[in-house]
Amino acid sequence: MILTTHILSGAVLGANIQNPYAVAGLSIALHFLLDLFPHGDYLNKKSGLREFWKVAIDLAIGFSLIAAILFCRGFTSTGGLQNIAIGIFFSLLPDGTTFLHIWMKMKFLKPVKDFHESLHRHENGSPERQFRLKNNLWDILFSLIFFILIALR
Repeated sequence: MILTTHILSGAVLGANIQNPYAVAGLSIALHFLLDLFPHGDYLNKKSGLREFWKVAIDLAIGFSLIAAILFCRGFTSTGGLQNIAIGIFFSLLPDGTTFLHIWMKMKFLKPVKDFHESLHRHENGSPERQFRLKNNLWDILFSLIFFILIALR
């Protein structure tokens, strides 16, 4: 899944669950659950650090959507904002550990990265994981669902 989908899912959990520990655990679990669905990725095994502008754009879109929703809804609850931030952080954590393992050479994260990659239906770099509309229909569907859930909260 793209990062925007994970950002939206974590925000929904954070906005609807009061216990920050539950938000953290459920956000990680939901990340792994979402990655079970077939999806394309804009980075692959051959991607270098020069291609991380795609990550920056994805993060900017996800955070901008959440900020716009919270601003338009006048969301001011400090505890609620904290839980939303926790949900977003922990929903991105599995992808963060993959980044730290591969590009920052943090070898102790290999078991987490291997588990994370094992959840994906298709191998990284395969045609089914290319970033194109056909491969990202689940991303679009889940992003729309999470967007509606957080917008209507």
